[in-house]
Amino acid sequence: MPELGFLVVRLGSLGDIVHTFPAVAALRKTFPEARIIWLTHPRWEFLVESACLAAEVWTLEPRNLPSVRAALSRIRKFRFETAIDYQGLWKSAALPFLTRIPRRIGFSSATIREYGVPILYTDRVHVKSRHIADQNGELSLRAGSRQGTAPVRLRIDPAEIEKMQSGLHARGIREYVVLSPGGGWRSKCWPAERYGALAKRLWSETGVRSLINFAPGEEGLVEATVAASGGARPMPLTGSLGQMMALLRGASCVIAGDTGPLHLADALDTPVVALFGPTDPARNGLYFKSGVELRAPNVESTYKRQDQPHPSLLQLSVDEVFEAVQRLRVRA
Repeated sequence: MPELGFLVVRLGSLGDIVHTFPAVAALRKTFPEARIIWLTHPRWEFLVESACLAAEVWTLEPRNLPSVRAALSRIRKFRFETAIDYQGLWKSAALPFLTRIPRRIGFSSATIREYGVPILYTDRVHVKSRHIADQNGELSLRAGSRQGTAPVRLRIDPAEIEKMQSGLHARGIREYVVLSPGGGWRSKCWPAERYGALAKRLWSETGVRSLINFAPGEEGLVEATVAASGGARPMPLTGSLGQMMALLRGASCVIAGDTGPLHLADALDTPVVALFGPTDPARNGLYFKSGVELRAPNVESTYKRQDQPHPSLLQLSVDEVFEAVQRLRVRA
């Protein structure tokens, strides 16, 4: 009799993986002896491992043919009984299908963006939940989980935290907030100039320094933030995923749009001020409830990727965001 095993497919990205953790945690809680293998992009291997939910984390680069072939061979050798595709794309759904896993669970066509994908599943789940994490949980329920989601605790290397704290203390920084002005879609991002104005006000009125978390390609946003900050001297920081987790965990508050760093900070139980524009907080909001969500009234949700901040984000003033940060700092 083959070992009970689940192939979990969620290749990316940061925020989406964070919102998959509760569903896989529920699977792990129901089947503690099962071997759960998580297939993800190499960029996110460390993140998936930090949740301690999978017996093994396998990686796949979808655009690299040798990597795809190696992953398919590895999956065939294990002989999984069930695969759960939490991603819902052709590239993720094809992997269990091509390796002939008997039971393949995924979203129905009502949820999936790419036309035709559900034809590759044996179980097509028509989800009823609003939040994407709960939608993922409905896939776990179909796989036999007793509950859709379960609590998650991410592991951070204590040495990474100590290194981050020591480096900041050497610069005279004890308390800090993290500004994360970037994101995959500029239409989800509050203007960098307003992040700079927020840093200026935090420094002048509270003496709290701002650190800027950014990814490669976002240097222009950093420059615009610093230029608008007056003498606040917000400090840009970039590095490994482990370093970012240590940075977010130590912050008194994280301010960001609907992006990966926001949801990671939320999962790390760091107070966050979430700035929402075109995307719906009911679907993509703070699942772990570590802070507050700000959104202009009567905004029509849209998931169109555009190069400029959505007009609704311009309705969120620096004063409003500053006051939200202050409430969280006092509460902490």
